Order: sequence, then structure tokens, then C-alpha cells
Amino acid sequence: MIKRNANLAKLSNGYLFPEIQKRKLKFISDHPQAEVISLGIGDTTEPIPSSIAHAMSQEAIKLGTIQGYSGYGPEQGLNELRERIASQLYFNRISSSEVFVSDGAKCDIGRLQMLLGKHVSVAIQDPAYPVYVDGSIIQGVSNIVYMPCTPENNFFPDLERTPRTDIIYFCSPNNPTGAVATKDQLTRLVDFAKSNQTIILFDSAYANFIQDSSLPKSIFEIPGAKEVAIEVSSFSKLAGFTGVRLGWTIIPQALKYEDGTPVNVDWQRLTTTIFNGASNIAQRGGMAVLEDRGLQEVKKTCQFYLENAQLIKTALEQQGWEVYGGTNAPYLWVRFKNRKSWEVFQALLENYHIITTPGSGFGPSGEGFIRFTAFGARNNIMLAIDRLKKPFVC
Repeated sequence: MIKRNANLAKLSNGYLFPEIQKRKLKFISDHPQAEVISLGIGDTTEPIPSSIAHAMSQEAIKLGTIQGYSGYGPEQGLNELRERIASQLYFNRISSSEVFVSDGAKCDIGRLQMLLGKHVSVAIQDPAYPVYVDGSIIQGVSNIVYMPCTPENNFFPDLERTPRTDIIYFCSPNNPTGAVATKDQLTRLVDFAKSNQTIILFDSAYANFIQDSSLPKSIFEIPGAKEVAIEVSSFSKLAGFTGVRLGWTIIPQALKYEDGTPVNVDWQRLTTTIFNGASNIAQRGGMAVLEDRGLQEVKKTCQFYLENAQLIKTALEQQGWEVYGGTNAPYLWVRFKNRKSWEVFQALLENYHIITTPGSGFGPSGEGFIRFTAFGARNNIMLAIDRLKKPFVC
């Protein structure tokens, strides 16, 4: 038999979210009468808006006809969708040729890690989405630097103390902290990347939750970013496509390797080799999202989740807890000083029957924190808030 991939053996015992599910199922098995509310995994709960769902259903019906059937599409995505992403979401700061449509941001992060290879050094926000670290380890990356992002530094890394790396992973609005980088902060990040010849891998999957017009929704709002940045984003939280699977990656023509080769060229070669393109049905849904009616509908859904966030935030603050995020992001980051994250997770489950996410699962700087998500039905949010009125014991 062949030997096991040694890189997989280097991962921690369990990916964060399956571990949460395992603990949830055990609690339900031990307490079958308990009504458990999940404010942990960041999955959307509201229905896909009607005009968007209708567009996808019509596309599916067309596929059952001779006239409407279509097979493989362009691996980079349908041209019309790429053009709409460039115009509607980026206001033509980038061109459609720099847009690559995919089956989701998480998948694209994995493919980008394949593109970049195992010999790169990477710096990662700490705490951060686990795929940045785990995916890098699977590829064989050994030089990983953690950039602490805590309340003490306003959730932005101390770049003066950050060593030079080939890649910087940066997410804004941040998952899990809910922090949103300012224009000044992103300008400093771009300047840092330019001076160090570093590529920023910018995750903007939650950009639609930014309500403050002074806060950038894209790294490409920053002058010079095209020379040093890749942006990954998604329809998952924009339009409730977590199960539909549709995202995109922006790789500017100006971004080049040390030898002058455009990164865009290699990305196109890699994706056309191992990826046959996103679902035609999903892409038709994406086009409907970016029509005027679709944009208005998804805006209402976004506002709904932000209202949930404010309701939860108020309830947590009334408990006297230290709460961050929840204003321009769907996540709330709560500190429990001198407590272990998994201990607090278990106490919240046992005392309130509420599922959260332990902050330690997002990196060393997440220890002592818990992430609450605002994704949920309003009646469940209100029930959770009512339970949170009870004194907390841990």
C-alpha cells in the first residue's frame, strides 16, 4: 500500500466545525428533550429571494429542452456574469477578464494554495478562518507566521513586528472577530506588501454586510492594490448560496511573479486544468442577484441578519460581557477572560442549550473568546436572547 500523505498527519485532530457537530450530537443524545439553538456555524438560514430562485428554476427547466440545453461552459465563468461582477460589485475598478467564477471562496482558497505551492512563507491573521492554516499545511507549507489581531491592537496586525513573508492572508469583515479594516489600515497593508514584494490574499466574503460607507468593501479600493493583491469572494453570504455554491476570485493583470509572468496566466492554466466551471444553474442565479431587483432583495436579507446581530449584541452586553463585532459583520466576538474557549462553549451548551464556536479553533489569539453568529431564524434568535438573561455559570 502507498504511504499516507504526511501533511495530513500534521493537521490537528479534528476540523473545528465537525468537532462542534460531534459535541452537539452527544449533548442531544444525552438530553433528548433539549431544544438546542445553533448560533455557531455561520450558515445562512433565510430563503433565497424569490426572483433569484425563480431564475435558477427557469434555467433548470431550460436544460430539459433541446433549445435550452447547455453543457460545459467557460471554466472562467459565463462572460455576462463576469461582466456584472466587475461592474455591479467593483464599479469597473477591475475588468471582467480579471474575474474568475468558481464554486465558492473556500474551494478557490484551496486552489490558490495549490497555485502558490509548498515553498512559500505565509502570514495569517490570528484568529482567522481555519482553512488558511489547514489548507497551507496540506500543501506542505512549513513557514507559517501568526499575526495577532486582538482588541488591544484594534484587530489589525502590528506590521512593524511582522516578518516578511511571500503571502499574507487577510479577511475583512473578519471571520471570526467581526472587525472591519479601515481605509488607512488597508493602505498600510498594501504599502507593506509592496515594500516586501508580498501577495495579499484578501477574503471579502462578508463585504455585503459593511454599512459604513467609509469602510472599504474591496482591497481594490486601495491605490496600488492591483500590483500586490488577489481577492476571493462569494455569493454564499451575499445571497444565501451556501448550498448553491458560487463564488469568484479577482486576479489583476498587474499582479506578477518575480520573473514578470502575470499570476493571472498561471491561475487560468490551473483552473482550466482541474476545474470545469461553476454550475450553469448557479451562475444564472448569480446573474439574477446582480440585477436591480436581486440586489434589493439580498440587501433586505442582509439587513435582517444585521438586526439579529444587534439583538444578540444587546443581550450579551446586558450580561456585562465584552463584545466586539456585529455592526458591519454577522459575527460577534465575545471575550471570557481567564477561561478556555471550549470550557465556555460547553457551559453555554449545557446552561443555555446554545451552540457557539470556540475562539481557540480560529488560532492561538482566539483562546478565551467565543464567536456568536447572527445567522438564524428570528424566533430562534429571540428564544436564545431570552435564555441569555439567566446568570452565566462556567
